[in-house]
Amino acid sequence: MVVSTPVALREQSEAKEVRETTCCVVGGGPAGAMLALLLVRQGVEVTLLEAHRDFERDFRGDTLHASAIEILDEIGLADRLLKLRHAKVRHFTVPTKSGPFAFDLFAGLKTKFPYIVVMAQSRFLEFITEEAKRHPKFRLVMGARVEELLEEGGVVRGVRYRGREGWHEVRAELTVGADGRFSKVRKLAGFEPIKASSPIDVLWFRLSRREDDTKEALAARVGSGLFMVFIDRFDYWQVGCTIVKGGYNEVREAGLDRLRRSLARVAPEWADRFDELKEWKQVPILSVEISRLKRWHKMGLLLIGDAAHVMSPLGGVGINYAIQDAVVASNVVGSKLGTRTPIREQDLAEVKRRRELPIRGIQTFQSLAQRAVARGVLNSEGERAFTVPRFVLPLLKIPRLLAIPARFLSFGLRPPHVEAGEETSTRAEDVSPPRLPTR
Repeated sequence: MVVSTPVALREQSEAKEVRETTCCVVGGGPAGAMLALLLVRQGVEVTLLEAHRDFERDFRGDTLHASAIEILDEIGLADRLLKLRHAKVRHFTVPTKSGPFAFDLFAGLKTKFPYIVVMAQSRFLEFITEEAKRHPKFRLVMGARVEELLEEGGVVRGVRYRGREGWHEVRAELTVGADGRFSKVRKLAGFEPIKASSPIDVLWFRLSRREDDTKEALAARVGSGLFMVFIDRFDYWQVGCTIVKGGYNEVREAGLDRLRRSLARVAPEWADRFDELKEWKQVPILSVEISRLKRWHKMGLLLIGDAAHVMSPLGGVGINYAIQDAVVASNVVGSKLGTRTPIREQDLAEVKRRRELPIRGIQTFQSLAQRAVARGVLNSEGERAFTVPRFVLPLLKIPRLLAIPARFLSFGLRPPHVEAGEETSTRAEDVSPPRLPTR
């Protein structure tokens, strides 16, 4: 047996438990949770390993676009998901010289779900994993920190992880790394992403929410060299503030008081709330990155989601592309895993082949959009106000014209559909849908 990390780790303790499964998915984010659900629906035995003890994170996207909701609708879950606490976004506001201008981006989009759903990602992941638990071949392990890949003859045969009770092993016919932008599985496999330079970073912080606040679920404010996004998380506002790449130290040197004043100029509705920012640890920085792997697989191992391609937060599409990756992976390998047919290298390569054009397309768009934000909004003086030119405003009233960017944002290029139905013979006995948290 060959392992991907120093043998000294193994010598610390013998595995307390060795389990076998058909597919081991590492990472309980949107890509991993969705893939696990789609596979168990086909009768595949799946173990899902999540490094954390729960799904709560600050740095997580909360926007589900029409493509993701349509996929859930294909498997009969959209209506149930939309019963959970959420908000719908159709209208966007842009600054003009004569004041804010609101328009319905999705007015011309032909879909059952012409909006963006804003929902805490933790609630979404709880929903997906609870649905997966209705299938007897699904196993979820929280607090499982993968430290090694198990390999035999150059083929990945599973992972070794540390849990509450020590070391454990999961041996699998296929291991899927879906553990995010800082993927440990990707690192263990020796894959290096190709990174594109980004001109922006994001300050990420919370503000309290009040009953009389704006009803916008997703609000943007621009000015004074800042681009801000406010996400309504019902109990508080999650705020992202774009700054020039590498400018965090300069912002800190200028002082927290100056930052509060700058934020208040851009978003006066929240001016009295910025005093809640009393120390820098409340304002962490998210380093914006756009990257992708040349190769998503090696024998026995497949990478999907942010582990294979890291998205910029612009457009809020990360969750949706991760879910699309999961659908394609399930379509390609699900039936083979279900019948215990050996997975060939060309099967794993096929997943990347189907996803490469959509990924390149959205990342090119994000790169251009980032440069536009940096050029049109951010500048060395930090005082120039950005406004949309007057001639653009009539175009924002034409549904057929808006349908073009709306469709690209909502679906991307070549949106996949779920090809495989549910294996009723492997589903748990008829039970009522699980009661889900509605926080």
